[in-house]
Amino acid sequence: MSGASASPPLAAQERPPEPPRRWTRARIAGHALMAVWIAGGLGLAAFLYSAYDPALFARFAPNYLSGLKVTLSLVGLSILLGAALSLPVAWARGSKNPFVAWPAYAYVYFFRGTPLLAQAFLIYYGMGSFRPQLEAVGLWVFFRDAWYCALFAFTLNTAAYQAEILRGAVQSVPRGQWEGAASLGLPRWLTLRKIVLPQALIVALRPYGNEIILMIKGSAIVAIITVLDLMGETRRAYSRTFDFQTYLWAAVIYLAIVETLRNIIDWIERRITAHLKR
Repeated sequence: MSGASASPPLAAQERPPEPPRRWTRARIAGHALMAVWIAGGLGLAAFLYSAYDPALFARFAPNYLSGLKVTLSLVGLSILLGAALSLPVAWARGSKNPFVAWPAYAYVYFFRGTPLLAQAFLIYYGMGSFRPQLEAVGLWVFFRDAWYCALFAFTLNTAAYQAEILRGAVQSVPRGQWEGAASLGLPRWLTLRKIVLPQALIVALRPYGNEIILMIKGSAIVAIITVLDLMGETRRAYSRTFDFQTYLWAAVIYLAIVETLRNIIDWIERRITAHLKR
């Protein structure tokens, strides 16, 4: 055997340095835009610090906390109820029976094609036109309360979106999964629950997260129908102080909620897709 030392393995050899990145127009524009965002954030923080009024904060902080609880409860319940309602709607959308598929299509088409504000107005103000009929069947107690009307509108709206998310996610699973399960003698319901849905939920996670974030931001409209959520309390605080920083506080709270949700969704996505990474 030769006395010369053997060459190191390929993995142990040093890689050549990467060539320096060129300052393209896109890179320059990206850095400039990031600088603008950082400057804006620092300016906002400086303004809030300079305009901070301890007496004003102590006066309205409990109201903001109460409004935040209303917002989170309203959105949380509507998302859960909408998820339950989206299951039969998604099933009906995929049905080959036109008497089942067409009503589901009309429902999804209407609630995805009209503004959420208009839907809230139709339920809150429109149902008031049928007060005698609603009192006769005992439903006026529900529809006379703005919070329940907002919950009803939000549930119907998000159920339409969630049904389409779920239907698209299920359809994204290759047909071979169904055929393989059928060849093993598995019933369709078991195939859907154990094989198809776990794969579909991976695809649907990001759209579901976006839907929750959109509902959080869209919930601000309920202040118009007299629900004292976070935006409702913000409007009330501004009407009593005419201080613009009351809206800045609300913007910061909404931003914190959205950023928290985004990080939670990213964490869940990393956990459930860990087996797909190499």
